[in-house]
Amino acid sequence: MTPLLSVRDLVVRYPVRTGWRTGWTRAVDGVSFDVAHGETLSLVGRSGCGKTGTARAVTRLLEPAAGSVHLDGEDVTHAKGRRLREFRSRVQIVFQDPYGSLNPRLTVTEIIAEPLIAHGRWRHGGRARVAELLDLVGLRARDADAHPHEFSGGQRQRIATARALALDPALLVLDEPVSALDVSVRAQIVNLFTDLRATSGMSMLFISHDLPVVRHISDRVLVMDRGRIVEHGPTRAVLDSPAHPATRALVSAVPGRRGSATSN
Repeated sequence: MTPLLSVRDLVVRYPVRTGWRTGWTRAVDGVSFDVAHGETLSLVGRSGCGKTGTARAVTRLLEPAAGSVHLDGEDVTHAKGRRLREFRSRVQIVFQDPYGSLNPRLTVTEIIAEPLIAHGRWRHGGRARVAELLDLVGLRARDADAHPHEFSGGQRQRIATARALALDPALLVLDEPVSALDVSVRAQIVNLFTDLRATSGMSMLFISHDLPVVRHISDRVLVMDRGRIVEHGPTRAVLDSPAHPATRALVSAVPGRRGSATSN
């Protein structure tokens, strides 16, 4: 079966200025992976390893320097115009910072309505869709007229999730969606994503360095280090028996797992 998302030899470069000269650094260096229909794939690694660069290239928020991105077999690497709009209706992202990802001037209804309006879906049942989405992510109908500053971090992430779900995407990219939240609400948001997957069957690319969350939510895991995939496989197999030093370092940093990680 054709995978939902297929990434091949992806390269992302960022400019580096030294004095009067500008060079380039490869933040993502030849990354390849697939995401199957209905699968949750986690991409893990320490800060600065290239996870977010991969997420932004996959969602076409930045242009890759090389490589390809296919959605359901269609090459969307350099899609523009109508093709890019169609792609973005099927692939949505939830960002790390629930405070910076929402426009403080808009109400919740206006925030969730943005993608519906942009894709011509507001006139036919837009308000009902907003109410449906609020209920889906565990918010109240009366929250629709409030502004982001009236909510907690966890509630803001629920609003961001509702916005991402507005167009019924096939793939939801989650870029460190709980790392900015208090421990007390992380489990609630993780359970929200787990329930969404169970009810909708959508695929997820979950980007994180929080291995307990990764273990709970994902089917497979990719370990990234210095812009490259260094280990991959079923989640439990990789996390219980890490083979690469980068994976062992991540596992050993988890409280209560130090001894098991260093024994491999």
